[in-house]
Amino acid sequence: MPTEYASPNVSMLAARWWVPVIRGVAAILFGVLCLTQPGISLLALVTLWGAYALVDGVFAVVHAIRRGRAGGSWGWLLFEGIVSIAAGVFTFAWPAITATVLLALIAVWAIVTGIAEIVTAIRLRREIRGEWALVASGVLSVAFGVLMLVYPGAGTLAVVWLIGAYAIVFGMLLVAFGVQLNRWRRTGERTMPTGGAPTPV
Repeated sequence: MPTEYASPNVSMLAARWWVPVIRGVAAILFGVLCLTQPGISLLALVTLWGAYALVDGVFAVVHAIRRGRAGGSWGWLLFEGIVSIAAGVFTFAWPAITATVLLALIAVWAIVTGIAEIVTAIRLRREIRGEWALVASGVLSVAFGVLMLVYPGAGTLAVVWLIGAYAIVFGMLLVAFGVQLNRWRRTGERTMPTGGAPTPV
């Protein structure tokens, strides 16, 4: 996509298709580390998750700034990035964090991130097809966050496995969304504005 029928939001997303891909790959790598190192200590888990949250937040903020300069919507993406950065900084500032607090922090982060992605997908659904991956990642994040809050007494091993599985699926959905954006960008698929039809060429 970009075409004469594409809005600034869609054109900007298509031009920056690699951003969700990188965020997705980072999530997958984090998830794989969790699953392949089930005996990981709480301190190591805090460090890994804090680093991931910081990287994810920085990418989200940079993307939001670029979208804003291009005339696209950026509020929710910027909010998501700030929350991720704040969560990452918090984990490094408090390395002795308890498992319960870490669980609550990750849960809140997941819920906020999920809501931001669902809102973004809803705003784009009239302009693009295939936004299901972004919706699915948002729903998954919210469900994961709620599950973590409902079962705060889960053992450390169970938490590590749950976080790892979530990160991998979440990352795969983000990668799928980025790949779909790149496909639109290369093929120049047109998106008609709501209530109208393109003028014949």
